[in-house]
Formats: sequence, C-alpha cells, structure tokens
Amino acid sequence: MGAMSRALLAAVVPFVLLTAAVPSVADPLPGGLGPCAGPACPGTFPPVNNGPFTGRDEAINVFVGGTFAVRGGAAEAEGKVVVGGGFDLAKDPGGSAVYNIGIVGVGSRVPPPEGSDFLTTGGSVTVATGQRLLADGGVVRHAGPATGTITGKSVQDSAAFAGFAPLTAQLQAASTCYATSAATGTAVNQGHQTLFTGDGHSALQVFTVDFDLVGSGGGQQGIAFAGIPAGATVLVNLTGDARKIVTYTGGLDDTDPVNALRPRLLWNFPTATSVTIGGLSQFQGSILVGNPGSTTTVTSPGTAGRLFTTGSLTHGGSTNKGQELHAYPFTGDLPTCAGPPTTTTTTTPPTTTPTSTSTSTPTSTPTTSGTSDSTSTTPSLPLTTTTNVAPPVDSDSSSGLASTGADVGWLTLIGALFVIGGALVTVLVRRRRQH
Repeated sequence: MGAMSRALLAAVVPFVLLTAAVPSVADPLPGGLGPCAGPACPGTFPPVNNGPFTGRDEAINVFVGGTFAVRGGAAEAEGKVVVGGGFDLAKDPGGSAVYNIGIVGVGSRVPPPEGSDFLTTGGSVTVATGQRLLADGGVVRHAGPATGTITGKSVQDSAAFAGFAPLTAQLQAASTCYATSAATGTAVNQGHQTLFTGDGHSALQVFTVDFDLVGSGGGQQGIAFAGIPAGATVLVNLTGDARKIVTYTGGLDDTDPVNALRPRLLWNFPTATSVTIGGLSQFQGSILVGNPGSTTTVTSPGTAGRLFTTGSLTHGGSTNKGQELHAYPFTGDLPTCAGPPTTTTTTTPPTTTPTSTSTSTPTSTPTTSGTSDSTSTTPSLPLTTTTNVAPPVDSDSSSGLASTGADVGWLTLIGALFVIGGALVTVLVRRRRQH
C-alpha cells in the first residue's frame, strides 16, 4: 500500500466512524409544536416585512384552548390558528373593520399552505355587523355556527377541533413541568429594564421570575440578556397569579439583540390567571400559558413567535392600533417532560416528535426576584433535562426545517460516508493484491 493510499485511508475511516455519532434532536413542545412544518418551510424566517411569500408553514402558530376574542384595534393573526372554544370578532368602532387570519399584510410572510385550514374552532365564529373576517386563500372550519361576513371558504364541521383537543392537557402539563426547572441565572428588575444574566455555558438557560416586567408606575421598560451562549435555549418561567410584560424592546429589522434569541426564547406562565403582553414593541419569543382558567391579553403592536395558551385569548386593546400576531417558529431544546403519547390529529401530515435518552438532574442555582439585589437558593427538583445538544446556531437565524427532515439528512449523510469509506477500502485492498 503506497503512502498516499495509507494517508487517504487514515483520513476517511475515522471521519466515517465519527459521523456515526448523530447529535440529538431538540425536544419541542407537545405534539411537535414549535418548529415550522411541511415541505415548503424556508431555511430562514425573514424579519417582519410585507414582501413576497418566502415559504409555507403547516404548523399551528396560535393555539387557544378557550375562546379567542378580537377587540380594540387588532388587525391580524398570521399562520394557522386553532381555537377550542368560539372565535368572536368585535373590534372598536371607528377603526379598521377587518381582521386578517392566515395570510397577513405584514409579518414573516410564511403563511399556511393554499387551501388549508387557516382557522379551526371548536365553537362558533361570530363576526360583528359591519366587520369582516378575511381568510382569503384558506378555510375557516368551525364546529358551531358562523355568523357575519367571512371571506375564504367557510365549512361547518362538528368534529373540527376533536383532533386538537388533547393539546390543552398536554400544554398544561408541559408548562407545569418547565416551571420546575432549576434556574441557571438571575433576573433583576432595574426599573428602566429587566436584566437576565445567564451562567455563560449551559445549553438551556432557565430564569424564574416572580415579578412583572414593567417600569415605574407600570410603564414600559427594556428587556436585556447577558451571559447567554450562542445557540442556547432560553426558558423564562414567570410565576404568580397575574403577570405583565410591558416593553419597548424588539423591532422590525432584527437589529435588537433580543430579536436574535427569538427562535429559542420561550416565556412560560404556568399558573397565572391573567397575562398581559403590552408596550410599543414587536414582542420577541414564543408564549406558553398553562392555566386553562386564564385570560391572556395581547395589546403590543406585534408579536414575533408562537402563542400557545390553554385558556382564553383577547387580541387587541385601546393602547395601540393595528395589533398583529406574526408567525415565527420556536426551535429551542426544552426539558424532557414525561407525559401521555401525542394523539393529535391534523389536516396535514403529522410531525414526528423525537426524544433524547441522555438525561441529567439539574442542580441548585441562585435566582433573583423583584428589584432586590439579594439572591435566594432554589432547591433542585427531580426534573430531567436533555444533555445532548444540537450544534450552536447563528444568533441571527433559525432553522425552518421540521425535525424529521433533519434526521433523514443525517442518516443519508452517514450512509453515504460509509459507502465511500467501504469503496475506498475495497480499492486499496485490490491494489495491495496487485502488488
């Protein structure tokens, strides 16, 4: 065997063997919720814009276990919307009389597939006289009656929500589970801003917050993160019966540092009966509300992330005009929470939810609450979290591929490398025999 042949063999064989160690896939929310789904997902979701479509997303962007009320100056909800109760459109008079759903004028511009269900309800759809629900290009599928003006295709189906019903209990259990995660950093309300300081190295950064993210007198304040390693998931657990976030942090062009965390940032409200998201910004990150008896009110000009609540949702208020819910995926790696198998039925091909088998128990870490600078130790809880983490992702981008697609890509690559390695070994053996 010549020197060049030995060198090639030495280089290829270890490479083939090393690539067999496939990194684990992130644990998503229940039912595979969070990532973009379907074959038309874009590689990167663009900043909020009004340009041409950059892809299609079959995943749920807004899930409401209770009722969905459109009020005030609310303008639109992008992506697929699923509601367990009724959908009620009754905006303030004197403003715009329409509410877009599915496809919107300004957002990520990654709508659901053409002709798919843009809105699904387990109850009625009610549109106030003189107002219009616009679902052009899609279907409004409702279990109860529909009254008022609805564009697009309206279909009454008594079983419309049946396949999604298990998600309410699954999301509640997940929200409760996530809240038991030991904190890895501190959060301090400094008045002008709330500063989240991570430990600088954990792949899952966890913060426990028992205060509102508001400024003096309940006004706006900034939100800032420090000590967050590239590619880390950020889980903020906001405890208490009522919580408010009123912020000016977040923008349209993704220049704000918090925007870079958006694909892996989850705001979790496990017990609150009242949740308010307001201010004058494009609120960044996905929202999970775990209390089925809750009401979440969103009055910010826009949100950029998934919105999943087991309770009811009120979109819109008098503080802003043109409030919008924009469709952006959540791709973070969350704690592994044991629960019943997913049985959700959708109108699109189901997404496989991968699991990781390597786990560890979190340790106690200090947390800081309110405006105090003192710290208190949070006891460790018997919650397992994944330790195998996917490679870091650039901070200004998010993966738009479903997790099942990523698995196939790895397997294909591994198979190809083994074939190449085997072929090279065969060639080298033959050459050796010839000599």
